Amino acid sequence: MTRSNRPRRGAALLVAMIVLTLVSTLAAGMVWQQARAIEVESAERTRSQAAWILSGAVDLGRVLLRLDARKPGVDHLNEVWATQLEEASLSSLLAQDRNNNVEGAPEAFLRGSIRDAQDRYNLRNLVDPATQKVVEAELAALTRLCESAAVSPQTAQTLASGLQAAWHTGQASETETDAGAMLAPQTVDQLVWLGLDADTIKRLRPFVDLLPEPTPLNINTASAEVLAAVIAGLDLGSAKRIENRRPYNTLQDARGDIQGEGALDPKRLSVNSNFFVISGRLRMDGRVLEERLLVKRENRQVIALARSRQSVRPGLD
Repeated sequence: MTRSNRPRRGAALLVAMIVLTLVSTLAAGMVWQQARAIEVESAERTRSQAAWILSGAVDLGRVLLRLDARKPGVDHLNEVWATQLEEASLSSLLAQDRNNNVEGAPEAFLRGSIRDAQDRYNLRNLVDPATQKVVEAELAALTRLCESAAVSPQTAQTLASGLQAAWHTGQASETETDAGAMLAPQTVDQLVWLGLDADTIKRLRPFVDLLPEPTPLNINTASAEVLAAVIAGLDLGSAKRIENRRPYNTLQDARGDIQGEGALDPKRLSVNSNFFVISGRLRMDGRVLEERLLVKRENRQVIALARSRQSVRPGLD
């Protein structure tokens, strides 16, 4: 071997090593991309599967409400629709490829509930839709409720003023709203738009709701705190006695427990409901998906008004 051939062979060996390194890198990248694509496809399939199961479960709630409408007149917590579905396994019901073993199916657990949306104070009652003025009796009720929720009573005035301004803006013409339009909250969480902090909303959430229209409070489903707030002159002890004595078939059946002139106003109190919230929660393959559907029951029809879906961290409610 001559000295002139040695550099050539050394260069050839170096080029071969570089080519081998490039090929290995490209191959590794292709394998990683393929594995990543499989993971993404699997996650998307799981998400779609979970969404379909959850939507079906929530729609089943609409069927229960439609069946309940066959006996109109009274809604209370002893009815079938009010029975909460505790977390149950659905793994065996998931669709699987015929070539796959069913034992390899992801664990899936579902729970759900139907809540009477008129069991809480409806913030829509604060403002008279005809005059766009704050209703003093409703403001007083919300003030009492704020005290029960351990938040500042001034919160009631803040809510009333904010909602009044937001709804008035919503009904104004486009030329009037161009300069400084105020968005009207559609949910309790959106009350932050009116200046409420997260802790205040958390304390109020079990007692208030925000429905599309004014509604009476269902005395057959409302908590003692809400009853005592809405019914002027009713203390918490008397409200708890109402909880123990219900359900009432008519408002007049409660006249012995709810006294006072105008106390049984059908515009403010009722024994039945039209609005309900259907909730479902699916835990599958390390993921938790929640769905919430606000519905209105009208003439045996259950109309979906607002649907929301969100992923939550496992272990957090």
